[in-house]
Amino acid sequence: MNHLAHALLAGDDEWLQLGGMLGDFVHGQPDPEVFPPRVIAGIRLHRAIDVYTDAHPAVLAAKAQLPPPYRRYAGILLDMWFDHCLARDFARWCVQPLEDYSDALRALLHRYDALLPPALRRFRGYMDAHGLPASYADRAVLGQALAGIGQRLSRDNPLDSALPMLVAREAVLQEHFEVFFPQLQGFARGWIEVHGG
Repeated sequence: MNHLAHALLAGDDEWLQLGGMLGDFVHGQPDPEVFPPRVIAGIRLHRAIDVYTDAHPAVLAAKAQLPPPYRRYAGILLDMWFDHCLARDFARWCVQPLEDYSDALRALLHRYDALLPPALRRFRGYMDAHGLPASYADRAVLGQALAGIGQRLSRDNPLDSALPMLVAREAVLQEHFEVFFPQLQGFARGWIEVHGG
């Protein structure tokens, strides 16, 4: 899952949300001298969500829908596409309006600037400039984001041409998302009850 999903799955706790945003930018064991315990819990929740996602039968079935050469990048493509699904139908998954939620998430990253590694500070600037994560609802923005990721990867890849392929498979990918995401929500709630205190 991508940034919008990780923040949403962290619930209303802003420390867990912050950890969810840090999850892709902190490697190895989070330093307790740097991060408060609940931020570390949020980083661990992010990692648990990623492990759960990668093994879920509906996600594996969705990956199988992607043809070569895209299948090699199925993890990235589905993370982004599922955030698009979440943003597009956000009112189904959250009582807060998408724009308000997105603004609040960026404000959270500004409030705790001192805890952000440089790469997340740079990404926050990209979020500010493009109205993310709310703008993931817009396919054009999603296509630009995929192209940007493709440019940052070290090897040649087809991410800049992936959007039409995903759109062509929208109905079947949506079916897999509908099965998967409620189960992921249940997993995240259970994880927080056990580990998030």
